[in-house]
Amino acid sequence: MTPEPTHELSDDERADEAGEESFPASDAPSWTAGVERHDSLATHPVVAFLATADAAKSRAFYEGRLGLTVLDDGPYALVLDLHGTPLRIQKVEKVVAAPYTALGWSVGDIALTVESLAKRGVEFERYGFLKQDARGVWASPSGAQVAWFKDPDGNTLSLSQE
Repeated sequence: MTPEPTHELSDDERADEAGEESFPASDAPSWTAGVERHDSLATHPVVAFLATADAAKSRAFYEGRLGLTVLDDGPYALVLDLHGTPLRIQKVEKVVAAPYTALGWSVGDIALTVESLAKRGVEFERYGFLKQDARGVWASPSGAQVAWFKDPDGNTLSLSQE
């Protein structure tokens, strides 16, 4: 039998009992004011999604060329590790690729990363409306550098260095 509490539990005590994370009031983001913990996704892990019509080609590309670790290759999705975030590449009949970047990586040295990926067969995109260097890297007005490439299904992926 559990003894009845002798006082009303605070939000932090309730969160601790439920196994939830809680922010000290002074550390809570301002947008969380008045929001119940269970109504916010701020403390929940993210899962990234893409799609493929040819799982074998996708696996060869993401594992072989990009160096990602395969976590699972099941009947409905190929799941890879994105530095602790799962990437679920859904197995579908037809992919309709978005005309914009679907997934990107922030890298410390874009020149070195582009060179390394190019040696593994990754082809970088060229856009006539952007001034890109010989490697396909664009210097944005903010100073960030960006390079784009596509996966076998036409999903646009990017590298960026701030």
